[in-house]
Amino acid sequence: SAFLRIGYLFWGEFVISLFLFLTGHRLISQTAAKIDVDFDYDGPLMKTEVPGPRSRELMKQLNGIQNAEAVHFFCNYQESRGNYLVDVDGNRMLDLYSQISSIPIGYSHPSLIKLLQQPQNLSTFINRPALGILPPGNFAEKLKESLLLVAPKGLQQVITMSCGSCSNENAFKAIFMWYRFSDISSFVLIFVFLGLGCLATTHSKAIHKLDIPSFDWPIAPFPRLKYPLEEFVKENQQEEAHCLEEVEDLIVKYRKKKKIVAGIVIEPIQSEGGDNHASDDFFRKLRDITRKHGCAFLVDEVQTGGGCTGKFWAHEHWGLDDPADVVTFSKKMMTGGFFHKEEFRPDGPYRIFNTWLGDPAKNLMLAEVINVIKREDLLNNATNAGKALLAGLLDLQARYPHLISRARGRGTFCSFDTPNDTTRNKLIAIARNKGVVLGGCGDRSIRFRPTLIFKDHHAHLFLNIFSDILADFK
Repeated sequence: SAFLRIGYLFWGEFVISLFLFLTGHRLISQTAAKIDVDFDYDGPLMKTEVPGPRSRELMKQLNGIQNAEAVHFFCNYQESRGNYLVDVDGNRMLDLYSQISSIPIGYSHPSLIKLLQQPQNLSTFINRPALGILPPGNFAEKLKESLLLVAPKGLQQVITMSCGSCSNENAFKAIFMWYRFSDISSFVLIFVFLGLGCLATTHSKAIHKLDIPSFDWPIAPFPRLKYPLEEFVKENQQEEAHCLEEVEDLIVKYRKKKKIVAGIVIEPIQSEGGDNHASDDFFRKLRDITRKHGCAFLVDEVQTGGGCTGKFWAHEHWGLDDPADVVTFSKKMMTGGFFHKEEFRPDGPYRIFNTWLGDPAKNLMLAEVINVIKREDLLNNATNAGKALLAGLLDLQARYPHLISRARGRGTFCSFDTPNDTTRNKLIAIARNKGVVLGGCGDRSIRFRPTLIFKDHHAHLFLNIFSDILADFK
């Protein structure tokens, strides 16, 4: 069979204004009311270029042990707090990338530190069990207090894993077992990462797949929407309709070749491929196609899960009557794994298996992260901060249309396009040396992946710094 993969915002106004004046920033964005976050810094503080001399020396050391050419700089995590990442040269940067979307409630959160200091939790952190054969006695209870507390609609079965790659790899296996076939097909530009099956379905950086054998799986297009959305309603509807037609045509085409599409895999926002969005209606219709053709529907929430879009799971925005069959997760969820419907449960032992199958310590931390999210209303915070961030990006886009286009986002999961990869990479490097960490994706996009405690005033601080960068960019 074939398996089809679909790609897929502390300080008061006077204080922050004074800071911006003293550092020479042009104030183009309003500031937010003071928010008490007792472990956050008050702003970036740069001492050297990035990477600085200490980072460069450590790069040489590490490169003698392993290939370290992808390393940006080395970090001092003991000094990193809240939304700020500190490097080994003492540079303090506002982090809007958060370890590739993986830090849920900021660096060194007091609630997590307290959790680790409690004597009753020591065993969980010291003794990592082989969960598939020797789980701790409280494992089911701790799953109910963490993952099952936030399980997607209709999915009360969960298998834990260690990372996003193995989460998707094993979710693929679960669908193959359910369907009893062995091939998989792929959507263009989607990213899962480094497992062999996932490599066949990723369309991220070409180097990830260079020299690696892969399955010959078909490719279908993900909608390429035009912006601003309100000006291109008809064109975007036609684009989505075309992509849905391509999906169905592939299913029929492969059936004629006696290869059955076992499932469709999608990201709510196609992350590594360039932060591409589609309408909620597109995903609802895609779900209809899976029902029509008997395909499993796997939603990859490795990057979008955990609250950054304003809902705990990004696919909740779609308003599906019939929930997804399988939902994969990792990153902000602290642990990896996948939720699934009862019928996707493995029919025997060792069918979905590896040594660790996740880590109980991560489930313990996730339970506390969920408590913080609820106590501090961080889902609404992501919505409000995201509005401030996106509004500022749209303002910058209007002022610098030659540098910024297609500003888009849901919650704090925002991005924009630059003219080309050279400009994109230069802007990211300049921003880093001004005290802001950003990330890239696709061939020319800059993406934002801040923590859930990223507030309005962080957004405005960034926007003022970035405004200077754009004004001076050559």
